[in-house]
This record gives sequence, C-alpha cells and structure tokens, in this order.
Amino acid sequence: MFLRSDQMMDQGGGAAALTFGKSVAPLPPADWMHTLRARIAEIDWAPDLGARIGSADWYRGAATCLALCSATWALSPGFDRPIVGDVPAALSGTDWDDARAQTIAPLALGSDTGRRMAANDLVRPLSETPERPIISLTATLGNGDSFARVLERAGVADDEAARTADAVSRAVALDSIKPGTQFDLTLGRRLSKAVPRPLNNLRFRARFDLNVAVNRVGAALVMTPEPIAIDHTPLRIRGVVGSSLYRSARAAGAPAKAVETYLRALATRLSVGRDVRADDVFDIIVERQRAATGEVEMGQLLFVGLDHGARKVQLVRWGADGRSDWFDAKGTGERKGVMSMPVTGHVTSGYGMRFHPILNFMRMHKGLDIGAPYGTPIHAAMDGIVSFAGRSAGYGNFVKLTHGGGLASGYGHMSRIAVASGTRVAQGQIIGYVGSTGMSTGPHLHYELWKNGAAINPRSISFSSVQQLSGAALKSFKARVNSLLAVKPGS
Repeated sequence: MFLRSDQMMDQGGGAAALTFGKSVAPLPPADWMHTLRARIAEIDWAPDLGARIGSADWYRGAATCLALCSATWALSPGFDRPIVGDVPAALSGTDWDDARAQTIAPLALGSDTGRRMAANDLVRPLSETPERPIISLTATLGNGDSFARVLERAGVADDEAARTADAVSRAVALDSIKPGTQFDLTLGRRLSKAVPRPLNNLRFRARFDLNVAVNRVGAALVMTPEPIAIDHTPLRIRGVVGSSLYRSARAAGAPAKAVETYLRALATRLSVGRDVRADDVFDIIVERQRAATGEVEMGQLLFVGLDHGARKVQLVRWGADGRSDWFDAKGTGERKGVMSMPVTGHVTSGYGMRFHPILNFMRMHKGLDIGAPYGTPIHAAMDGIVSFAGRSAGYGNFVKLTHGGGLASGYGHMSRIAVASGTRVAQGQIIGYVGSTGMSTGPHLHYELWKNGAAINPRSISFSSVQQLSGAALKSFKARVNSLLAVKPGS
C-alpha cells in the first residue's frame, strides 16, 4: 500500500536516492463539476442557531431557515382553503350487512355483529325470561351505614334483613363492625318478581378473630359464629444500628410507625443523634396478632431496647385506664416537658406591672395576653381537670384547669367554651376558642398560671414527674418485662 506520508528518502549527501515501494502515477486533475460538489458537501447548511451567533455559518443557517419557511408558506393552500380529500361512499343494503358481519362490536353495545342462523319451526318465542335460581353477590359496609341497610340494598326483604341483624347481634355488636367489611350473600329463588329474593347464605368477617355465617334451614335463618384461632406472640426485632437507626430498623422488618415511636421513647433517655453509635444493637418488640387464616395485624410498640456499650436502655410500655407510659426495667417512669403554649399567636402583653388599657391606671398583669384571630382553637397546656367553665367577671368566658403538684391554669376572654366542669382533659385538647369577652379590647387569650394558689409567670414553669411502681403493680410489671424478654427475635 502507498501512504501519503511515504516519500523519497535521501541517504547520505549526494548519494543515490532509495525508494520504498513502487512508484504511483499521479492522479488526473478533477473537473469543475466534481470540485463544486465537493465544496458544496463541505458546507453545513443547517448549523446550530444557538451557537456562534453572528458568524458566517450562523447567517447562512438563518438564511436556510428563512428560505424553507418562505417556501412552505408559498406552497401552502392557505388557512381558508381546506385540502380536498376523497371520502368513500357509505355502504348500504347487503354491502353494509356483509361488512358488519366481519366486524367486532363491544359487549356493552349489544355485540350484535356476526352472522346468525335464522329461527326454524322448532323455535318458540319466550313469553317471559326465566330468572336465575340463585344469585351470589358481595356487599360492602360504608361509613355511617347500618347492617340491615346493607342487606336491603343487596335485595333482601326488610323483615328478613331485620331478623338477620338481630341474629348477628347475638354474636357481635353491630356498631363494632368496621366500615369496609364485605358481606358474601347468596339469594335464592323467589315465587314471583313482585317479591324480594330470600336470603339463603350470609358470611362475613365480623372481627379479626371471628367469622359469622347465617344459613337458611327450612324457613328459619340460623346464625353460626366461627371463632378464628389467634396467636398473640409479639414480634421481636434486633439488629445493629449501622449508619442509620431508622433505616436499619425498617430494613429488619419493623413497621414505620413502631420505629417512629421507638425513636421518640428512646430520645427521653439519651440523645439519638449524639449518643447512639453505629455498633450499638437495637431491640424492638411490637404487638402482633396472627390469625389461623393467615392475616397479620400489627399493634403498638411494647418494648424499647438499646445495647449502648456498658449502658443498656430498656423501656417497657405500662399503664392502665387507657393510658400508658414508658418505664425502665426497674419500674421507674419519668415524664419531662415544658408546659406548652395554649394557642398559636404572639404575646401582646407579658407578666408584670402594666398600664391597663381600659381602667387607665397601673395594675399587676398576672398572666400573658396572646393575640390570635377570632375563633382560633385554645388547647389545654397540660393534662388536668376542669374546675370551672363559665362566665367570670372581667375574664369573660373563662376556663380553669387544675393539674398535679399544686399547679392550675386559667384561660380567659373566650368566644366559646368547649369543655364542661368536672371533666378530664389531656394536653393539647381543645377547651375553647379565642374571643374578646369580658374586659378586652380585641380578640386574644388571657393565660394565667398558679402554683399553690399564687400567680406565677407562665413562661418560667417547667415540670418533671417521676413515677415509681411498687407492690402488686411492680410485681405485675416485672412479670411483663420477663415475658417480653423471653420472646425470641424473629419469632
């Protein structure tokens, strides 16, 4: 082969020239047509108009674009002159029948396509369409719905639906059946179309641990409860914290809500972000129910554990009367917190001496005035009992709560009171709404706090309560801790 880089090489001054390869005859010069085509091929007629703006290539591309647009506009028929198209003539008669026989129509539109055999002498028209002997269907209990009403909508007679509801109520309270429960019904043959179909069978999941079946025996409906075996063994999950305690617990199979509760409970004893190390071992026990039919229900978090080197954190949920707190393995529970602000707003007047805006003289202001829009909900600052709820002179609509440890709080100038005297309220519960009743110049909340009967600055209070179990309660608690720790991880 001959390469353009190959050339004659001289060896020595004035020596004979040595050549490599064979000599090649020179190519004849190209004619002007080939030269023109080559130069045109080298031109970029459609350059990127977003680059090198203002260059010769850019202007050439702009000219090309303008020429193409102008040609399109010149050759177009115009917007007021539609393009003429050829439409085939509509089919009719036998042509239409032959074409329709080869098409497929949706079932929703009758599906009357295709060819059908004509009726012969053996075919007799029906005077009345026969009914199906039984109908199987499914009904769903909606929000605010009633058991009997669901059966009536499914086609059961009113009196039979009432009898069925009365029979089922002997096994389970009807108002305890959850919305969304599905009922499998079978309706039997009826004597005529003027009467509803009789209920032959009914079956549904009344509770997680109970199925209920109703069957027709002769002319009577017999209810049969079918208990479902439930395994209440909790789920225990252990694992290494790694780079993220939350992600490691979720990857190990812990439910998201349980992990969130675990982190909140653990944060009451140590700093999750600062104190928890990657080689620590977390221990989570979650309430779980497993039905013999295969369903699984996860409940609340029961145990919070963390092997933190020499220090081991073990917290167990324990409580009664619908309330529970976290106790350590020794039966000691601690609740910490700062009394929360009762309403979302801004403080317009603080605690101390001030010039009263209505009485026009200096007077001790024994609380905080918190400005907020009219009707803003007012929340209890902490758990307590309503000792007073009503009208109270300059306070207007007023609520007073008593708390443990000699604390009491007051909320004045409400537009409306949402609690009654003697009731128990939880922290954050709505007790009223912002207003301007009593001696007030505008909508706001007057918030007072008393310690052993003396008014104190609400901003200065913080509380910490420690509970220590003893006696029979401590013995039951210890048994609970031992039973939880006996659960094997992953069981």
